[in-house]
Amino acid sequence: MLKELIEYIAKALVDHPDQVKVSEIEGEKTSVIELNVSKEDLGKVIGKQGRTARAMRTILSAASTKVKKRAVLEIIE
Repeated sequence: MLKELIEYIAKALVDHPDQVKVSEIEGEKTSVIELNVSKEDLGKVIGKQGRTARAMRTILSAASTKVKKRAVLEIIE
C-alpha cells in the first residue's frame, strides 16, 4: 500500500512517469521505500529546498501510522 502511494504521487509529479521505479525493503516494523526517477525529474521530486520531498515523507508517515508501521523514503539519485 505504501509503495503504491509513493509511486502514484511521483508519477503525477514527473515528466517521464514510465521511468519511475519504487522498491520496498520490508523489515519487521520498518519499511524503506526507495524512489528512483530520471535525472531530469529529480528536481521536481525534491522540490525547492526539499519541500516536495518533505511533503511526500509527511504523507508517507501518516499512511504508515495507519498500518502501524514506520516508513522511510529514500530518493535515489
